[in-house]
Formats: sequence, structure tokens, C-alpha cells
Amino acid sequence: MRVIFVGGGTAGHINPALAIAQYVKENDPSSSILYVGAKGGMEESLVPKAGFEFKGITISGFSRKLNLDSIKKNISTLKNIIISTFESKKILKEFKPDICIGTGGYVSGPFLREASNLKIPFLIHDSNSYPGVTTKLLAKKANKVLVVNEEAKKHLPSNIEILVTGTPVRKKIATLDPKKTREKLHLNSNPVILSFGGSLGAEAINKVISEIIIKQKDDSKYNFIHAYGKKGHSFLDSLKKSGIDITDNSRYIIKEYIDNMAECLAAADIVICRAGATTISELQASKKPAILIPSPNVAENHQYYNALALVNSNAGSMIEEKNLTCQSLMDEIEKILTSPKDIKNEYAKNLAKIAITDSTERIYEIIKNTVKNK
Repeated sequence: MRVIFVGGGTAGHINPALAIAQYVKENDPSSSILYVGAKGGMEESLVPKAGFEFKGITISGFSRKLNLDSIKKNISTLKNIIISTFESKKILKEFKPDICIGTGGYVSGPFLREASNLKIPFLIHDSNSYPGVTTKLLAKKANKVLVVNEEAKKHLPSNIEILVTGTPVRKKIATLDPKKTREKLHLNSNPVILSFGGSLGAEAINKVISEIIIKQKDDSKYNFIHAYGKKGHSFLDSLKKSGIDITDNSRYIIKEYIDNMAECLAAADIVICRAGATTISELQASKKPAILIPSPNVAENHQYYNALALVNSNAGSMIEEKNLTCQSLMDEIEKILTSPKDIKNEYAKNLAKIAITDSTERIYEIIKNTVKNK
């Protein structure tokens, strides 16, 4: 079986594709896999590290702002779409795939359109509860559209074949023992608050978490694991000015980036984070109650809808960034962790109900059946 994966721009598009690709290779060692992404995109470095061949096409996204720089950018994007169409056709004719799988991002658009023109079967997998523009534009041409939950189906045409598959996550996320992991991380038995805002960091989350840590510095009630991100180094300065030495206190695990997320999730009692698609799937797999703070700066406000899907299932809480303060967050933390209604365990039970733990297996079967019946 010859398979092309296409997707990029964010980890939410890349990681599911890599998880599926790895599963295909494990179950069909004779398969040939190629990953197509944007030249200069993060996928250009991540994919080869994962052990797969990568080819890039010249593509960029449109800007939705109305100013001169945006107009120039959009003219450049129109040129890139023409270039990428020829590049996509060349890759497809040379590789001769049995099937293509798109996982989102603007790179998927021109490539999957060209696959359709060449009568090559393709699937779309969308990890968001509110499917993206690329998914909506190509849904009617796809053999099947694979979505994360029932909520996502409501936002797509009813006359196409839509299958709920969930989003693949690393198996380690759901299998680590919380007690052993805490011991490994040298954390005591007090509740652990895990917080992060993405690889670059989220200024709003950094601000309130630093305020909470400072307020709690003389109270050993909580342990804190926090990632402040590439652009969040002022977080450390704010703690230092308040007399907090994170290097001499086992209550704090503070770093730029969490590279052991499975362990940190296992150790956590509650998670404070954005509402990206991969994050939501990992919360479901690990059954960790969360307070979601959707980024207001993403296309179509899709993180809000991701968070809303959990809230509507009584499987998590949400505070919109415009309402986020140290006090509002602390009140929500206390409510979840100390409420006599046992909200924490109620969220965990409901996360388990909506979690799809065999997502990769479902998608693999759909790939095989599509190739078989093409």
C-alpha cells in the first residue's frame, strides 16, 4: 500500500498524521509512506525525525486582516497556490499513491484538490469540534471525512459520508501510573496543578499562573507544573521578584517546554490549558479534569468549540480569556478540587465516556477498506 499524508502548520495537524502513519507501518511493513507539507513549516523538521520521507510544496496561508501587508501576503499566497498545484501534481504522479490522507492546515487544500483531479482516493481527518475551512471546502470531494466527535458532524454537509473516529494520541498518555509518576517527578501527595499554553506560551495563562503561585508561596497546599513557552521568560522574572526560588523547592516544576507530557498528565490532578484538538484528545485519554482557556486568536474560533464540546458533556470547565483573572481561575480550581459534589471525579468519568481509545485502529481500517474498494 502506498500512502501520502498531507497536513501541517501546527502540532494538531502533524501529530495525528504521524500517529496514523506509524500505525500503518507497524501493521503493514511493506507499505510506502510519504509525508507532504509546507516548505519551511514545522512539519519539515518533525516528519524526518519521526522516520518518514518528507517532500515540501510552496504554500502559505491567507491573512484575514484588512491592511496593506495582508493584501501583499494574500497576493503572494495566490502565486504560491499556482506553484503548489504543479508541485503537487508532480509528487502525485511520481509517488503514485493508492490513497492520500489530509489532516488539515492550508497545505492540504491544493494537494488534495490535485489528488481529486487525478482520481486518487483521499480521506480528510479533522481533529476539531468545529471543522476547518480546508475540510469544508474539500468535504464533498473526499471519499470519507473523519471527525473527532458527533458535534463536528453538525458543521458539515449532511450528504457526505462522515465517520466519527476521534483523534489518535500516544498510547503512553493513558497507561502511566499516577502514584509512581509523582514519585519519579519528586512531587508530594498534595494536589498537582499542571498548566501550559503551547510551545510559544500564552501570555494570559502565564500571567494568572504566576499570580496564583505568588499568592500560594507561603502555603504548601498545591504542587505546580507549568510550561511558560518560548516567549514567556518574563514568567521566571515575576517569580524571582516575589522571592520564589523554583530551583530549591520540590513543589515547583517550571520550564519552557514540557517534553514529558505523558508523565505530567499522569501526575496532575487538574490541567489548565488551551483547547487545541490534540490537547483535548489527550485530556480524554488520560481522564484529567481541565479548565480550558481557548485561544481567541485562532481560525474560526475553533478552540472555543473544542472546549464547549467538553463543557456540554460535563467533562470540563471553560473560562474565556476575556474573563480570565487570578481570582476567577482560583475559584474554578477550588470548586473542582474541593467541591463536596466531587466534580473532579464526575469530569473524569465523563471524559472516559466520550474518549475514543481506538482512534488509530479505526482510521487504519478505513484506509484499508478505501484502498480495497477504489
